[in-house]
This record gives sequence, structure tokens and C-alpha cells, in this order.
Amino acid sequence: MIDEKDFNSLNKPRSKKLHAKVDFSAMVSISFLLIIFYMVMIEISKPKAMNLGLPDMCGEITCGISCGPRPDRVITILLDDNNKVITYQGLLEVPDDKPKTLSYGKEGIRKELLKKNKIITEQLGDQDRGAIVIIKPSKKSNFGNLISILDEMAITNIQTYAIVNDFTPDEAKLLAMN
Repeated sequence: MIDEKDFNSLNKPRSKKLHAKVDFSAMVSISFLLIIFYMVMIEISKPKAMNLGLPDMCGEITCGISCGPRPDRVITILLDDNNKVITYQGLLEVPDDKPKTLSYGKEGIRKELLKKNKIITEQLGDQDRGAIVIIKPSKKSNFGNLISILDEMAITNIQTYAIVNDFTPDEAKLLAMN
């Protein structure tokens, strides 16, 4: 015979099963962080534009031998070894001044650049359009010389300058002579 006590124990309800809850708050936080990251990366990767200090145009003519900046606005600086700076204004074939060998600093290239830039702005009558400086470091010059000449561009407030590694044969001869 079955004991009634045992029978009741078989029908006893077992422990109640709870429904599992998944906490999505961490996943939502990570999703928002990823969205912000992608938005920032898209904004950073957009191309940025900046104004270039391009040379003057020659009226309606856009190419040919007469185009480009006026030669009297162009100052070329050749950087040589032993902290030497060779400078001339205009074209080397017909320079406005004889090429000069100068030093760095207040009494050297800075004084020359201030003087030339002042003359050019007075001739043009426009403070925004001054000298155009072409910096040509030779293979013998060091990186410190290039940094020094770039500092001089900032000190003398010359807005338009370029660093060019290409020497004409006449410039190479000029460097070899000095």
C-alpha cells in the first residue's frame, strides 16, 4: 500500500523557474560609443582645404613666358654648408642685385629680407602682396639651417615662400664658387 504521505510529496510543486533577464544596458552603451567613434572618424577623414599663396596671374594670359610673379618680387635664398646663405633678387641670369653671401640672424638675412620686403610692398602699394621667397637648401646644408630660415620668414612676416630642392645649373655654379 502507498503511504498517503509519500503520495503528497510526489505532487509537491517543484521550485518555480524564473525567466532569465538579459541586461542590455552595457550593449547600449557600447553601441553609442561605436556610433560616436564612427561619426568622429568620418569628420576627421573629410578633406580640408586651405588657401594657397599662388603667384599673380598675368591678366588674361594663363601660361607662357610672361606669366608668374614679377621677377622683382622674387627673392631666392640658397642654403649652403658652414651656415652660409646666398641670396639674390629676380632671375639669376639678370639679377636685380649681385648675389650676396650673408649669415643668419638680425644683422644678416633678417635685415636683408626686411629691407627687400619693405621696398617691394612700397612699389606695389599693397601691404598684402610682398616678397615671394624661394628657399633652396643644398645637400650640404643641415636641417637646423632650414629651420632657422623658416624662423626668419615668420619674424620678417613674409607670407609667401616655398621650399624647392631643384637647382638650376647657374645656381649650382654659384654654390660651387662660394
